[in-house]
Amino acid sequence: MKIILAGATGFIGQRLIKKLGESSHSLVLLSRNSSEARRHFGEMVQVEQWDARTLGAWAQHLDGADAVINLAGESISGKRWSQTQKQKILASRIDATNAIVEALAQANKKPHVLINASAVGYYGDVPEGNVTEDYPRGNDFLAETCGRWEQAALRAEQFGIRVACIRTGIVLDKNGGALKKLLLPFRLFAGGPLGTGKQWFPWIHIEDEIGAILLALKNQNIAGPVNLAAPESVTMRQFCSALGKAMRRPSWAPVPGFVLRIALGEMAGPLLLSGQRAVPKKLLAAGYAFRFPELNTALRDVLK
Repeated sequence: MKIILAGATGFIGQRLIKKLGESSHSLVLLSRNSSEARRHFGEMVQVEQWDARTLGAWAQHLDGADAVINLAGESISGKRWSQTQKQKILASRIDATNAIVEALAQANKKPHVLINASAVGYYGDVPEGNVTEDYPRGNDFLAETCGRWEQAALRAEQFGIRVACIRTGIVLDKNGGALKKLLLPFRLFAGGPLGTGKQWFPWIHIEDEIGAILLALKNQNIAGPVNLAAPESVTMRQFCSALGKAMRRPSWAPVPGFVLRIALGEMAGPLLLSGQRAVPKKLLAAGYAFRFPELNTALRDVLK
């Protein structure tokens, strides 16, 4: 397949590119820093410059491609959520997705599928009950961002393109994401749950994250919103207890919610103090077999 990837220089994108390259796909990476991307990936991918906002020479690569994977967007947790930063988070996702959809509209031979990133934060805080893909959208900033992001991507359906919006949970990989940040306090014997510890913690092993994306590339029944979360649901307290056992460290030092709100501001709520019991209904219905369906096994693998 010829696959166009946008925003794939993060830890998920890097693992995805490696896996796709091993399968001899033809890969074109759209990057705002093309020289850095070329140094990092070498000959594994063809790199094209883009500004993630407007059409350019990069758009010609979508004509005749088989698939587009869009992971582009400002880091959700990179900076405190000022009004300026919130606008940057939202605009980076909407602008990049709109540019891709505009390029798809102009392509003579259109790709079969657009896989667009999203997050389980779409649902907001759901203290009780299973959350499948038909659950309504939440009402906080992260939920609104995901909703508008998906709406922008789903416009590609009018061109006959299958669109899958992958609502990803917390991806477990010691080299990036939330887990990397959680490891330090546990290594210092100061780890513990955040907030009450009762909030749901939807997680997925990095290999299943990649596996689910690969399934979405090939399976024509994977369309619309798709929860990327492991079948085993755990709370924040249960997750931290399992992490402590895997690291042979105690999980005794909870961080109160008010401390997190003082330190992190508004982002503490959607990212750390709330959650949802996300169920991968569509993946399971499509026959996806999780390599790491249980948390203890997943943590042992990630931390080995």
